[in-house]
Amino acid sequence: MTRSETADPARNRDTTRRAALIALFVAITAIAAAYGAAFSKSDTPSWAPWLLAVGIPVALGAIMILGAARGREGIGSLKVPFAFVVVVLIIGFGAALALPATEGPLSKLWLGLPARAAIVIYGVGLLPIIVLPVAYALTFETQTLTAEDLERIRILGRERESQSHDNGAQAGLDKVRG
Repeated sequence: MTRSETADPARNRDTTRRAALIALFVAITAIAAAYGAAFSKSDTPSWAPWLLAVGIPVALGAIMILGAARGREGIGSLKVPFAFVVVVLIIGFGAALALPATEGPLSKLWLGLPARAAIVIYGVGLLPIIVLPVAYALTFETQTLTAEDLERIRILGRERESQSHDNGAQAGLDKVRG
């Protein structure tokens, strides 16, 4: 960490969120371009599915980061499992796209499925479902709200409720006077 990030914890969190928002914007742009290319009058360009194969996992990773970023550490020790999931998704979608289209009724099955389907179901579908809950369970104590955080939220809630009540009372007085 740089000196400014150590001195200002909010800055580190903002850097994490800013990077995730930029990644999300780029990923959504890639996804939109891929969908746009599918609507072209000629055949869909060969690069369009690859934009989806990369854009979707990056968007999912950015959303996970935005949901988990908090405090001084940003996402802390969740960096590794999040990166693992994004890489597994990219490799899984990429492998399914890269396999030759030679499957037929006599093709070899992987755990009862054709190769492409097995990669998508087992690699893209099941592996992240196993990794993420374990990662969250292992980091629960450090990544969840502390008692101080909860008290700060309660205080903010009471302040907003009181402001809302005061604004409502003022609006009622304005109507009576008006």
